[in-house]
Amino acid sequence: MTDPTPTLLPARLSQHLPDAAAAYAAAGIAVFPCVPGGKRPLTEHGFHDATTDLEQVGAWWRTHPGANIGIATGHGVDVVDVDVHATGTGFPVLRALQQENLIAGWGLAVRSPSGGLHLYYPSSPDSDARSWSLSRAHIDFRGTAGYIIAPPSVINTAHWQRRYEVIAHGRNPRPVDSAAIRDLLTPTPAPRTMPSTDRPGRDGALEGLVEWVGTLTEGNRNAGLFWAACRLAEAGLSHGDSYALLQPAAARIGLEAREIASTIQSAHHTTALNPDAAESAPIVGRSFAEMRR
Repeated sequence: MTDPTPTLLPARLSQHLPDAAAAYAAAGIAVFPCVPGGKRPLTEHGFHDATTDLEQVGAWWRTHPGANIGIATGHGVDVVDVDVHATGTGFPVLRALQQENLIAGWGLAVRSPSGGLHLYYPSSPDSDARSWSLSRAHIDFRGTAGYIIAPPSVINTAHWQRRYEVIAHGRNPRPVDSAAIRDLLTPTPAPRTMPSTDRPGRDGALEGLVEWVGTLTEGNRNAGLFWAACRLAEAGLSHGDSYALLQPAAARIGLEAREIASTIQSAHHTTALNPDAAESAPIVGRSFAEMRR
């Protein structure tokens, strides 16, 4: 099989936006202009107008020399977008993704102005991976029908002005399995024999939930434990009671003690903040910086 990896970003990138936009286009990466200091497209059809045509790119940035650079994803480049918001961060979920070997293969790591992270991957030539968003997990995937703001673009707010910055280059980049990431972050519901409408305070339903955690296999262990802990929290059990019930089953399926404790704690915290968000909230873990040590 031939190597599908394109040049994810030009080897040398000017901090001058018109020059950087031309460099992207020359490297075969389709770009389009966005409002200076923001993310809104300036073109009539948004990312659909993205092009590698140097004449058109030059004309756009002569008209708008301060325009940010948008890259249309899904056509050579895909991006896993880890968000940082006042309501939460997607960094904790990266530990689970790393443990399942789902984020390996990135070619470029870009720090976003908010302190988030964009991991760039080559698009797969064999599949059409569409964009999706898991807002409660603070993780997005930018593939077909999506776009990303690229370095050295600048975002302005009332409090600061910051650039998108390249912080690391990966080795041997390869396409990411975006469907597997989405599946991992969407816990499998409990079986019909123990419907989620049962109150876990009932002995039979509670035992069924604990037994179900003990059947989880690699690839869904963290998410399943999180889901179960959310159900117990919703039923009114304390954090300590949930831990006492779920810890033995979680340990039997191979989760580490620290991982079990942090996942159950996060489930109770998430449920307390927003009960409606619990079923699709993220898993707890280490930051991207810790993973790279």
